[in-house]
Amino acid sequence: MFFDARAAKLLQPGRHLLLDGCPGLRLEASTTRRSWTYRYKDLNGRMKQVGIGQWPVMSVQEAVGKWRVLSAERAAGVDLVGAKREARQVLVRAGESDACEAPTVRSVVMNYALGPLTQTRSEKGATAAKRALLRLLNEDPEFAAMPALHLKRDKAFAVIDGRKAYPAAAAKLRSLMGAAWEYAQDKGDLPETPNWWREVLRGKLRSKGKNIGGEHVGRQRRVLPVPEVTSLLGWLPNMHDLARDGVLMYLWTATRGVEIFGAKPEHLRHDGKVLWWTIPKRSTKNARFADSVDLRVPLFGRAREVMERRKAHAGASGLLFEDARGEQYTQHDFSTYVYDLQPYSIKSKARPGRPVLPVSGWTPHHLRKTARTFLAQLGCVHEIAEAIMGHLPTQIVDTYNAYTYDAERIYWLRKLSDFLEGLVPADSGLPALP
Repeated sequence: MFFDARAAKLLQPGRHLLLDGCPGLRLEASTTRRSWTYRYKDLNGRMKQVGIGQWPVMSVQEAVGKWRVLSAERAAGVDLVGAKREARQVLVRAGESDACEAPTVRSVVMNYALGPLTQTRSEKGATAAKRALLRLLNEDPEFAAMPALHLKRDKAFAVIDGRKAYPAAAAKLRSLMGAAWEYAQDKGDLPETPNWWREVLRGKLRSKGKNIGGEHVGRQRRVLPVPEVTSLLGWLPNMHDLARDGVLMYLWTATRGVEIFGAKPEHLRHDGKVLWWTIPKRSTKNARFADSVDLRVPLFGRAREVMERRKAHAGASGLLFEDARGEQYTQHDFSTYVYDLQPYSIKSKARPGRPVLPVSGWTPHHLRKTARTFLAQLGCVHEIAEAIMGHLPTQIVDTYNAYTYDAERIYWLRKLSDFLEGLVPADSGLPALP
């Protein structure tokens, strides 16, 4: 028996893989999942098929074990499809006659949240997804307590339709609930009835774009041009030190906020004349990919000054970005602070004398895009710039190219630092570099 996991990942919808030595066992791909099935001919020569489970939740070893059982039953003359249908009907009748023993919506959701959800997403992504699921359960206790077997299409529709004012969040919740139902069906907690979460409002939950001042502005590909970056750098002394250092790190390193604000002293190491900041794989957005590695960032100019200064004054929390309470200053804290400084924010409107950013309509992530654009303007080739950003290459390239681009990172991030330093106004009030 040989199973190629990489081929399974690349399997296109409508195609299937066969396993040598396991006649009839197939891994079939749809647009949303890959499922183990057993295809066979009954005693009358008619082709039939039964589902076994979903990969990768069900491993190839587990699928082969179930295939052996089904093959033996078929050889003994058992009607596999009929037996499965009867088992499903018994389960449904049991749920209707004794609902207290049937899995509830809450138990189905929590089993998924504590299992596959945690295993297949980054820590940040899993936390946000759990928060959304728990909010749903706590907002509607009656829905959470109902037997999952009794979920009808109209109820699933009502749950998602009631949140369509926020289409992006509603679409994510719909996807999470659909995944929870699939996991319960694969485990055998629920019969293979229609998964209504996958059906209701399919393709109809489209974001209207960011809402600014009560108006949807649509999706913006915002990159700060040189004059705006110059203006922003000159205004930085008006920010508190955590936010000011955050802006500098975004522009000078092109890293993500969760990586910046999760930095620790032990992540910094001198290698000759270069100070390297090594971001552990588990702290990156690529943590869930087996082939991803730690992100290495050489620090120059103001990025180096920020990290060395913060390391010298690191608090008891063991974090370089620590707030007044001794807790981590997070990406969310920084994003909220930047928004509150925009002229269209509620806080800015309520307090006319409050400092307001001279450059509006941007978020911290736009600083990362700006740094990437500057790298391209300076002549950095796409492949190297993407490595600096921490983006994974295509699967084929990732498989055959293990080069780390350390020398190129040093060259181009030093060049980016020199370019950005040239944009700092002489009267900015920022400390001069040693």
